[in-house]
Amino acid sequence: MTTPHGSADTIVYRPARPEDAGAIEALDSSFTTATVFEVSEPGPDDGYASGFLLREVPVDPPVRKVFPPEEHDEQVFGGGKDSDADARTFVALDGEDLCGYAAVGYAPWNRRLTVEDIEVAPGHRGRGIGRGLMECAERFARERGAHHLWLEVSSVNAPAVHAYRRMGFTFCGLDTALYDGTPAAGERALYMSRPCR
Repeated sequence: MTTPHGSADTIVYRPARPEDAGAIEALDSSFTTATVFEVSEPGPDDGYASGFLLREVPVDPPVRKVFPPEEHDEQVFGGGKDSDADARTFVALDGEDLCGYAAVGYAPWNRRLTVEDIEVAPGHRGRGIGRGLMECAERFARERGAHHLWLEVSSVNAPAVHAYRRMGFTFCGLDTALYDGTPAAGERALYMSRPCR
């Protein structure tokens, strides 16, 4: 399956193949942001007995986040007889250049498609590639019978949060301790979801 992204764009989307593994591994997922999301507990004057407040705040200097190398053993290529029927990785190609990917997994017990990872190379951001990858994920979600798509994003990744909101995702939860004991300690995990259309 190849899907061109718009008549004026050269991006092609397809299921990942084993030979894509090196390019997926090498993809630059770093970002820089001048704002982050701050999570705090409400005070007595906020009128809430419990819960959390989430607000976007400026940071100076801007935050540059570089993710440590990941092992992508969980990536599922294609959908052949040896692959997990409930997981897929999709890639975005600009000519021969792999410029983005999305790894997803479906959980039948709650009919949720989890976007495990979605990355677009810095030089290709702002072209709708993330949206195109999310459309691939949503088609797979519908094939599996998913009711909703779900993802986790760091509170410092404001550019991704804004992109997900433009794609129809809303906040549905958070975890204040997920990154404790990791290089991302102090960041908060924000959970977002949207119904499967």
